[in-house]
Amino acid sequence: MGLVKHLAGVESGWFGLTFGRPFRHLPWIDDQDADPNADMWATTEESRSEIVDLYREVQAHSDRTIDALELDAVGSVPWWEPERRAVTLHRVLVHVTAETHRHAGHADIVRELIDGQVGRRGPGDNLPEGDQAWWSEYRERLETAARSFGT
Repeated sequence: MGLVKHLAGVESGWFGLTFGRPFRHLPWIDDQDADPNADMWATTEESRSEIVDLYREVQAHSDRTIDALELDAVGSVPWWEPERRAVTLHRVLVHVTAETHRHAGHADIVRELIDGQVGRRGPGDNLPEGDQAWWSEYRERLETAARSFGT
């Protein structure tokens, strides 16, 4: 849920503040006394449905910005140095797509660690056949190889 919350905050800033179309107040972003990384985890007071609903709300806000502007529309990233702040909607679309893609990969890794399942199973899934024992041994070989580079 933390990744979804984080992406909601990220997207609200890029398609909101950058183009002079601010999204509503998000305390973990706007409040000066917010905990560091407060956007990266769900508190006990936040429900899954609240965070998912927030992300959908942010998506609708972003869609309105994207629909209203041309790809070459220029915005200003307030958290960047002044000489680098000018960006186009096209650049922001690419940036947010890449960030979302990266975090989806993080979520996939976490899911794999929870249930041990990888990829999608079915014809053309591009993964070698192997039972749980085979995958455990394979992962151990990879970890051993990776650790050897640290010495």
